[in-house]
Formats: sequence, C-alpha cells, structure tokens
Amino acid sequence: MKEFFETLMRKHIGGLVSRSSLVGHNTFFNPNMFRWVSLLEKNWRTIRQELEQVLQYQEALPNFEELVEYDSELTKDTQWKMFAFYAYGIKAEKNCDRCPETTRLIEQIPGLKTAFFSILLPHQRIPPHRGPYNGVLRYHLGLMVPATDQCGIRVGKDIRHWQEGKSLVFDDSFEHTAWNDTDSVRVVLFLDVVRPVKFPISLLNRAVIQLFSWSPYIQGAAANQKKWDKRLDAVLAAKGTQ
Repeated sequence: MKEFFETLMRKHIGGLVSRSSLVGHNTFFNPNMFRWVSLLEKNWRTIRQELEQVLQYQEALPNFEELVEYDSELTKDTQWKMFAFYAYGIKAEKNCDRCPETTRLIEQIPGLKTAFFSILLPHQRIPPHRGPYNGVLRYHLGLMVPATDQCGIRVGKDIRHWQEGKSLVFDDSFEHTAWNDTDSVRVVLFLDVVRPVKFPISLLNRAVIQLFSWSPYIQGAAANQKKWDKRLDAVLAAKGTQ
C-alpha cells in the first residue's frame, strides 16, 4: 500500500506539480523567493529562547519514529527527536501553548502544513530517503548549529550546511540525508509549506495534501502525540514546572 501510494504521488501527480511549479524544480531554493522567510529570520532568537526551555526536558521528547510511523524503519536507530507544533493541519495544542511566540510566528506563514523543532543529537545520521510528494516544500531555520562542516544536509547531489538564524528551503522529494558528526546538538525549526503551483494544478495539489492529512499515517501521528503529551505532562509535573 505504501509503495502504491508513493508511486501515484511521485510519478503521476508529482509530474504535474513539477511542470506547474511557480518556483521551478530544484533541490534547494533561494529563501528570498518566499516573503515569509524574513519574518522567521528576524525573530530567530525569540524562537531559540523558547527552544532552550524545551531542551531542558530533552530526554522526555519522542524520537521521530515514535510519532511518525510512516518512516519508522528509516530512523529506528537514530537519535532524532522532535517537538511538534503542527502535522498537516493538526495542532499540537499543548506544545503550542508552551512556545507561544514560535506558534504566533509560524501561524502567519501561508500554506503551513507541518512544523516542529527537529533535534539531531551528536554523532547521529539520518539515512538517505525521499519524501513521497513534491507538492510541499521543506524549510529549515538554523537555531542551534555546530559551527563546522561536520554537520550538514545533502539533497540530490547538492550539499548545504545550516547557519544559526539562516534558512534553507528544499524539495524533499529528492533523495536527501542529514548528519551531525559533532559533539553538540543540532536543532532547526522544520516546516512543510504548500508549494506555489499554477492554477488549476494548485487545486489538485491542495486536494492531494488534504487527502494525505486524512491518511492513517497523519492521524496516527496525532494520536501518538497525545500519548506523548501525557508523558511530558508527567515529567513537567515531577519537576514542578508545569
């Protein structure tokens, strides 16, 4: 079922999206093409301050595969943690309440579908993989980044390195991989936004994204998030910080 879904999305509908894209068909994109990027870059220190509060209970945060079962095998042995805000329109209410300024900022972004703090622990690598559909674009805002070339991301054949307060925008339907071969944690604000596409393919694109939001993968992630909310509540209550 997963293979059929990915073939339909990538080869058939994805081809229409590529030909109708208003920003081209590239691995990485110039962040200045997107007006909302400047809002996040201007406020990155505010976002980082809220991240620092989250990292005080880092051990209690779920690994990626514990929330997103769609790619569970991909990251099963990887210490890639996440603190979720949105998953295809489903809001993680408690996490958003814990980071009100970050939430206020991301909710101003047109076409926002997914948002979370992506926390890659030291000496961890995310294996090469591809997103199932190119109707969204991926965004990273560097929040905590080791100042070294030993921490980076490859999309297709192109390699970039995060910088604190700076943005990367890319198409995750290309094969990509990320690594943190340092002794420090790497954290980015991770977003998926609707790809700008010509009419009428834009209507098809939004319909496909909506269907994906109803899929067992996304609904399962929302259910898993609620379970982790209870666990985090218990941790914070024990520390007296809730």
